[in-house]
Amino acid sequence: MPGNSKSPEQERRSATGAPSPRSAGEGEDIAIIGGGIIGICAAAFLAEAGRSVTVFDRTGVCEETSSGNAAAFAFSDVLPLAHKGMIKNLPKWLADPLGPLSIPPAYLPQLLPWLIRFWRAGAPAKYEASLAAQAGMMKLAEAEWMGLLDRSGTRPMLREDGSLELYESEAEFRASLSGWAARERFGIGFRHVEGDGLAGLQPGLSPRFIKGTFVPGWKTVADPKLLGKAVWAYAEARGARFEMGRIDQITADQHGATLTLADGTTRQARQLVVAAGAWSHLLARQLGDRIPLETERGYNTTLPKGAFDVKRQLIFSGHGFVVTPLDTGLRVGGAVELGGIERPPNFNRSKALLKKAQQFLPGLDPSGGREWMGFRPSLPDSVPVIGKASGNRPVVYAFGHGHLGLTQAAATARLIREIIMGQVASVDLAPFSPQRF
Repeated sequence: MPGNSKSPEQERRSATGAPSPRSAGEGEDIAIIGGGIIGICAAAFLAEAGRSVTVFDRTGVCEETSSGNAAAFAFSDVLPLAHKGMIKNLPKWLADPLGPLSIPPAYLPQLLPWLIRFWRAGAPAKYEASLAAQAGMMKLAEAEWMGLLDRSGTRPMLREDGSLELYESEAEFRASLSGWAARERFGIGFRHVEGDGLAGLQPGLSPRFIKGTFVPGWKTVADPKLLGKAVWAYAEARGARFEMGRIDQITADQHGATLTLADGTTRQARQLVVAAGAWSHLLARQLGDRIPLETERGYNTTLPKGAFDVKRQLIFSGHGFVVTPLDTGLRVGGAVELGGIERPPNFNRSKALLKKAQQFLPGLDPSGGREWMGFRPSLPDSVPVIGKASGNRPVVYAFGHGHLGLTQAAATARLIREIIMGQVASVDLAPFSPQRF
């Protein structure tokens, strides 16, 4: 047989742009560590470009943090956490062990350097830069998600009902106005409501809520885990592969990367993407990059669908949680516990959120719920790391999205593809640089 002949399968893959199968020992073209929403979106974008991609994850596709989030495409959420009243509310929230924010006392010494960076990120001088970076990222995120939903056939999983943020007092409402003014500068639409307007958007609310802000462009998805798996099916149909396994160690030089799995076996890759969520900084440290990532442990309870007729995502910002109607139930969750990745869950926090939801939505049936805890990988300036590792190494970092992993996943995937393929980036990558700390 002539050396340049191809099998029918190879001819088919060549014609469709799908990557050719690897021979034994050839190694990966691109390895992605992390099978959450960031990793699988990156796999989809790279597979679309004809690259051979293997995703590694210890549990499966969208089985951890990406499975239990609040299901929001929060494209209007451009304000960094340090500028959303968190610093001001910190003393009050910390006084309540089951409030919107808690820090286990034993974890505070380890957390202190991150908290100092977080406090500094709230400085007025850094506000505009962070706001502009997030606004640009959100504009790209919305465009890329709408395109990916169409290409993957998942547009029916999108809900475009808007969101309703709720206030219990005039003082709370007035405190929100500067943030809405900042959003308005970037073309984000909203309207403030009260009285019949408020009741019309969400019947059955407690009368304690006197005003609200409706954001018509806010979107949610039918179920984040099911969406992630559907996007993965699209990526897999274009040649992406999945391998179950925990990556314990990575090394890299200018020629490629070596991944060592928990069972001691290794994999070679020409290029590597680290998108392992709350564990990503531990892998980056092995390459000499110290990135100040911390873990926000988020809690929720998913109730049966009939628990309450919620019309759209409800945001109780003063209490740090949301209620989201899903195809698979009613999700009550949020809050922040800065406690790292080792401590066992404290499901009393889920129960506290559910108790508040009963007060805010009289008639809510709290029975039959499923409790969950997940790890949000968060950086002190609320801006993710998206960029190359230090040194001349073919490694790209993509982590630290905090509450916005689902929202920004498609934009991050687009940027990863552009970095890997040497293309001009769709946004300025400087604010997302791994070397900015």
